Amino acid sequence: MAIEHVDVLIVGAGLSGIGAAYHLQKQCPNKKVVIVERRQAIGGTWDLFRYPGIRSDSDMFTLGYNFKPWTNPKAIADGTSIREYVQETARENGIDKKIRFGLQVRNAAWSSANATWTVDAVREATGEAVQFTCRFLLMCSGYYNYDSGYTPEFKGIENYQGQVVHPQKWTEDIDYTNKNVVVIGSGATAVTLVPSMADKAAHVTMLQRSPTYVISVPERDIISDKLRPFLPEKMVYRLARTRNVGLQMMFYRLSKNKPEVAKRFLLQMVRRQLGKNADMSHFTPKYNPWDERVCAVPDGDLFKVIRQGKASVVTDHIDTFTKTGIRLKSGQELQADMIITATGLNLQLLGGMKIQVDGKPFEMTETLNYRGVMFKDLPNLAMIFGYTNASWTLKADLSSEYICRLLKHMDKEGLRQCTPRNHDDSVVDEPFLGLASGYIQRAKNVLPKQGNKAPWKLYQNYALDLANLRFSKLEDGAMEFSNPR
Repeated sequence: MAIEHVDVLIVGAGLSGIGAAYHLQKQCPNKKVVIVERRQAIGGTWDLFRYPGIRSDSDMFTLGYNFKPWTNPKAIADGTSIREYVQETARENGIDKKIRFGLQVRNAAWSSANATWTVDAVREATGEAVQFTCRFLLMCSGYYNYDSGYTPEFKGIENYQGQVVHPQKWTEDIDYTNKNVVVIGSGATAVTLVPSMADKAAHVTMLQRSPTYVISVPERDIISDKLRPFLPEKMVYRLARTRNVGLQMMFYRLSKNKPEVAKRFLLQMVRRQLGKNADMSHFTPKYNPWDERVCAVPDGDLFKVIRQGKASVVTDHIDTFTKTGIRLKSGQELQADMIITATGLNLQLLGGMKIQVDGKPFEMTETLNYRGVMFKDLPNLAMIFGYTNASWTLKADLSSEYICRLLKHMDKEGLRQCTPRNHDDSVVDEPFLGLASGYIQRAKNVLPKQGNKAPWKLYQNYALDLANLRFSKLEDGAMEFSNPR
């Protein structure tokens, strides 16, 4: 069996993994870092998903890395451009040479005696067992199962004679030209697919059980475009990033503190896009803004194709699939040559890896998240998990910087182990993520918990995390440093 020892083993070569590797080699240049990637490509989500119109749901001034300016004119970028940005980052910094492709991590076992993780992987192409040992294990494997998306059990689906596709399984040979297409769903994937398919398809219908808040955002950042001829690119990027972070935080706070004001603002924007005679029932959710994610559409592209009659929205429940389409609970029938099930993801933490600590199984569902980065009683392991109410990378960069601080502190003190411990009996368990989205509710049995107070609480607040992760004391009474060399 092949065995390789490293200081830090990163699992995942997507947006988070490449960013983490950069921060480590910049701030901890003495550490040997290796990335294990199951697939044969860099990019993670942005390489996996290839459905029509795949793009960011956040502006690239905040989804981009804090160390590499996004110079593409599009603030809301397509998946190809984002994938190339991540790959370019890896090449420019020599990170691509640190990646071991085609390896799926299966198990990880921590030994306090040796202060070492032993990680078992398998080379999927051959079945060969591969083993790594490392001092610190950094999970950048995302939050969902790459093998399959979520599709509900639809009555009568076996009778349908057309093509059924889940966006996660989209391939280049899928042809929807001049076809009547029904997209089941109302989340970010659905509102991306509908306008992207509308020009080639005969008609696209978005079938939703309930509406989602949708907001039109500019595809280009006009202010940045005007500043570029006069200011260095890094300064333009930094200004846009700071401005957009502030706007995101302000709108999220407004949504939580004055939901009716936020709701009125969002619905007025939709009405302006669709016109006075629009049926607003399709865009008026029963919940408050940011109880679930708000979907962004660049330059109102979804609303444009609806106005043009190329697409439509139907709000109803599915009764059964038929040979030629879908019959709804209301009795209406939707004829479809193709049905796309944009029905969500299957959440999965740590890439499905099983964990042992000193010979005992470690259950993620029974632990508390610490500072949004580590976990109670789990030594020398961190997970990059971005924001649900803002750009993923904002939190990813801060988390990577915090991990570098931990590693440098342990080196300075001659210690080999850092383990979050909860000594406060007043800490109350709360759900890991405070969203009501279906994919999160389905995953309650696989997610850890968070606490009701720091450092166990996820605040989803960039300014607060910036202060806590970049400047707070590492020895905070909860983080236990041990295991002298």
